[in-house]
Amino acid sequence: MSQTSSPEISAHETIDVHAIQAKWQAHWEQKSTFSAGDERDTRPRKYVLPMFPYPSGDLHMGHAENYLYSDIIARFWRHRGYNVLHPVGWDSFGLPAENAAIKRGADPREWTYDNIAQQRDSLKKYGVSFDWSRVLHTSDPEYYRWNQWLFQQMYDRGLVYRKDGYVNWDPVDQTVLANEQVLPDGTSERSGAVVVKKKLTQWYFKITDYADRLLDDLNQLEGAWPNKVLQMQRNWIGRSVGADVDFEIEGRDEKVTVFTTRPDTLYGATFMVVAPDSDLASELVSTADAETQQRFQEYLVKTQKQTEIERQDASREKTGVPLGRYAINPVSGERLPIWAADYVLADYGHGAVMAVPAHDQRDLDFAIAFDLPVRIVVDTTAPITGAIPVIETDDDGNLIEPDPLPSPVETGVALPGEGRMINSGELNGMSKRNAIAKTIEILEARGTGRAAKQYRLRDWLISRQRFWGTPIPMVHTEDGRIEKVPDAELPVRLPQAKDLDLKPKGSSPLGAATEWVETTDPVTGERALRDPDTMDTFVDSSWYYMRFLSPGNTERAFDPKDAQRWAPVDTYVGGVEHAILHLLYARFITKVLFDLGHVDFTEPFSALINQGMVILDGAKMSKSKGNLVLFSDELAAHGADALRVALAFAGPVEDDKDWKDVSTAGATKFLARALRVSREVSSEPGVKWADGDQGLRRVTHRLLADAPGLVEQTKFNVVVARLMELVNAIRKTIDQGPGTGDPAVREAVETTAMLLDLFAPHTAEEMWEQLGYEGSISQQTWRDADPTLLVEEDVTAVVQVNGKVRAQLQVSAKIDTATLEKLAREDERVVRSIGDQQIVKAIVRAPKIVSLVVK
Repeated sequence: MSQTSSPEISAHETIDVHAIQAKWQAHWEQKSTFSAGDERDTRPRKYVLPMFPYPSGDLHMGHAENYLYSDIIARFWRHRGYNVLHPVGWDSFGLPAENAAIKRGADPREWTYDNIAQQRDSLKKYGVSFDWSRVLHTSDPEYYRWNQWLFQQMYDRGLVYRKDGYVNWDPVDQTVLANEQVLPDGTSERSGAVVVKKKLTQWYFKITDYADRLLDDLNQLEGAWPNKVLQMQRNWIGRSVGADVDFEIEGRDEKVTVFTTRPDTLYGATFMVVAPDSDLASELVSTADAETQQRFQEYLVKTQKQTEIERQDASREKTGVPLGRYAINPVSGERLPIWAADYVLADYGHGAVMAVPAHDQRDLDFAIAFDLPVRIVVDTTAPITGAIPVIETDDDGNLIEPDPLPSPVETGVALPGEGRMINSGELNGMSKRNAIAKTIEILEARGTGRAAKQYRLRDWLISRQRFWGTPIPMVHTEDGRIEKVPDAELPVRLPQAKDLDLKPKGSSPLGAATEWVETTDPVTGERALRDPDTMDTFVDSSWYYMRFLSPGNTERAFDPKDAQRWAPVDTYVGGVEHAILHLLYARFITKVLFDLGHVDFTEPFSALINQGMVILDGAKMSKSKGNLVLFSDELAAHGADALRVALAFAGPVEDDKDWKDVSTAGATKFLARALRVSREVSSEPGVKWADGDQGLRRVTHRLLADAPGLVEQTKFNVVVARLMELVNAIRKTIDQGPGTGDPAVREAVETTAMLLDLFAPHTAEEMWEQLGYEGSISQQTWRDADPTLLVEEDVTAVVQVNGKVRAQLQVSAKIDTATLEKLAREDERVVRSIGDQQIVKAIVRAPKIVSLVVK
């Protein structure tokens, strides 16, 4: 609908919100209001960035929330006197575009750029204060040319390599996936298909070279990133400290290295287990008899049909096959039979483990299943504090023998706990910590091991067998060399899609583009072939925040002077679903750019804000569920400002918001009241505010004092609630007090407009103009509160229920905690909102806040 009317204006008057939006959006575009200043601008700088959208159709309500929050922060810092960079672009390569194009028989380019145009129009209608002069699309050759430059820079530094190995294969999309793109249930985050293992030759980034820095530098982000995200990153990197132990293999010249976190238990190793899908297993079984080889091949086929999740399930029955080979224990000299078992993964450690069944549950389950030896080497009943053991005797003075250790074979339970070493030669009597240190000392002295670390993190597999991505800038020569495409020939552009079959078939469609794939060897000039794979789209988004600094630069990815002026990002806003993939890769590439001398910082995002999801009736919105609320529909129905205010008021930033609880109608009425009071102000600009009503002035200045802190703490819903309170106070002063000419009314309305610019910028601009001012309100500096007006007699206490503001109470500034809680619990509005739910927790911060948690 084209107009939103409100009885708050008058019975005969309507507010054409779309006309107001169009008016001010045209003004902003004409004046380039939100363009970041250049190097001549001496104001302090802030870089505010929301995660950029993927163009898969129009924007959804999650986008509406994300860009609202970044816009609130960007507008806030402008009002605080900062030069703000707030750019936008599109993450426009990737499988969704290609799959949609295949389904429609279209070119991925057409589908992608049509969707970008639609989303761009919606963002402009939403009034987000983006610097539209810095737009980028990662599918533009002008952008992905620098992906290729970055790839070659990393290749020269030894951070890019190509190898054969088992990879995660999506059988639907027919492409490989990085470990991070496989969900916990073993399915693809892309297609939802069960991921299988497939042996391919692929390109990798050596992110594991940066594992320690990626882990340790998280300490820099404490308090600035959500704790949940920091912990997720730590868990994913997963550093383990222990030792690499070299085992001799009978009949093999090269030793096999095993990583263990418990080298102290080496005397308890009674067999070795290798991953069936490892090269080592295939090699070891190759000298076995025909029957053993046949059993191994059958077992390998079964293993390859299983997901990693299935293989790691501790409750599964243990299976395996002997390989007919033996390893030698480097401390005891004992012969250990070697088995292949699916509970060992080829890409963890070195693909082999020393099995200590008495002290590891998985090894014990395997040993019991196949009747293998179990030897206890840690007395878990012995004291480990260094105290003298108590010697017990009976009444006749006879020594009472301690109870024997429980047999893991009989109980079926391993003994992983602390204790004293037994059955371990020179380690006997030592505690775990001392035994680990001593074992490593022995191994190093004998040349059979060393202290080591291992990580859950694996190198980043970046090649994809699809069309719509950055071509890998390498060529394969006829004599088997791999050479870089010369820098002068970058970008290697994608060919036209119209002559290619883009349907997924296990190999890249680019390999069939004969004219494109055939090139020349940059060294000899002879025939060569381009690499047919494209890069993972997470490469695109791993450094895009730097390209925003110099988007039109044709000579370099970004100007170092621009980087010094703006980077790193001060505030990054986006969903927690990117806590591992995108953020980890961006942190890695930032550290690479630092080591290459291109930036002078090591973390890309100084502060991170994760917003919750917008759901409907308790469920995530989706087309398949039929519960999708369309962003464009809501914009058309309510206008941008009502939508923005309703979302900001709906609850804390990090919480999920159920759309049925988001009141656009209430927001519309509030904005109408704000517009009405601005129209009624009859005093002129420049009036002496000190002569105005002191009660209203106190309300105004308390908000001026509190608002900066509330915004910086992302308590946007509280700021909106306080604005509603201020507008009500203005209305009361006009109706019952001195009237529209009171200087305090003008002061309060001007303050309302300035603060409202964060949430409802079109309405704020309209109010500012009605108050007699020219120019954009977004450029006005917020006023400071008068401390003499902050001495409180009565205050407004905000009552929240599950994070949502439900009531405001006028109470004494000296009210005690118990009385405030009692008033809050008895308030009609609070009682109504709680209904038949139970209050499980009450947090009271007298005299300002009561937060009730109900279930």
